[in-house]
Amino acid sequence: MPVNMWEFVILVVVGLIVLGPERLPEYAQKLGRLVRQARTMAENARSQLGDELGPEFKDVDWEQFDPRRYDPRRIVREALLDDGDDEVDAESPADEAGPTMPAQRRAPEYDPSAPTPYDVDAT
Repeated sequence: MPVNMWEFVILVVVGLIVLGPERLPEYAQKLGRLVRQARTMAENARSQLGDELGPEFKDVDWEQFDPRRYDPRRIVREALLDDGDDEVDAESPADEAGPTMPAQRRAPEYDPSAPTPYDVDAT
């Protein structure tokens, strides 16, 4: 997470108060050295992992595994803004086969006055 300008100024002021102006350069130098060592260790670990996994894993798209990519708000927003070209029309398959479909395969019409269907073999 990056630090903005005001947070950096507050950190410097707190550092001046806590460490004092005479020790602040020494600790800043130690912090810089620690950051460089951490970067070197991370780069070495990344290259070692790449060497151990082999060449087939060099082409992996790591962005697709980023959990920030699966933000529910973004997914819902994209679904709502989608124009729906790839969706299947709910009426198209049944309407196209309507009159040519055999009667035994069509769903029976619902009659609320009729008793509920009961299948003896299924129960």
